[in-house]
Amino acid sequence: MFKIIKKEILNPTVTLMKIEAPLIAKNAKAGQFVILRVSSDGERIPLTIADYDNNTITIIFQIVGATTYKLNQLNENDTILDVVGPLGNPTNTKDYKKVIVIGGGVGCAIAYPVAKQFHLEKSNVTSIIGFRNKDLIILENEFKQVSNQFYILTDDGSYNKKGFVTNQLEELLKQDSSYDLVIAIGPLVMMKAVCNLTKIYNVKTIVSMNSIMIDGTGMCGCCRLTVDGKTRFACIDGPDFDGHSIDFDEAIERSKMYHSIERNAYDHVCNLLKEEKKNV
Repeated sequence: MFKIIKKEILNPTVTLMKIEAPLIAKNAKAGQFVILRVSSDGERIPLTIADYDNNTITIIFQIVGATTYKLNQLNENDTILDVVGPLGNPTNTKDYKKVIVIGGGVGCAIAYPVAKQFHLEKSNVTSIIGFRNKDLIILENEFKQVSNQFYILTDDGSYNKKGFVTNQLEELLKQDSSYDLVIAIGPLVMMKAVCNLTKIYNVKTIVSMNSIMIDGTGMCGCCRLTVDGKTRFACIDGPDFDGHSIDFDEAIERSKMYHSIERNAYDHVCNLLKEEKKNV
């Protein structure tokens, strides 16, 4: 059992939880993830470690399916049945001195620990984060604290600068071609757009493919993708990959396969919980 130390609602669909897990916290590195089960009859889901200290790990999740809905019903001092990790290969933050870290939407929860680790290693960090609108913004202050330069954009212009992360990225690359690395984490379409742009400017680009993971062990095969013409698995070979080598069109198509199933499971669990509350 893993105790929930803190729960914070970051926006209407995104929740932060700090969980007591000293062994995982001791070994965690930026870019890695955990697998958890809310209950004994529940599915296993992968969630990236958004932060960690000596005793706790932080997860940030979007409520999109049955399990994340159930997880969000838990509160401080409740317990999660299983949390296993850290899993996956950590992000390489050792070899780069001038980097751009890009986060899109809830992908900022994964981009933040990467930016933080670069900052701790004295790299020059430029962070660009983007959201559809101001109501969905998360981790703004946290990014500011670990960034030498910081930009936040909203698609509709409801907060700060209007535009997409690629608009700001192109401005920066036009002004300065000396960046060692761009790291992009967020929706597949966003990461594809970033990679198309950085390829023009010949800047190495790493993307995190955690969003297509399900089982997290390589057994289910759901997170397979084509990298340099070869099949790879995001959970065991990644989740970080060279963005210029990924077949994004294939990954985007495959990611759509489970949307209707996720939605049906979400609706089913919501209805069950509502009935339970009525009967209490």
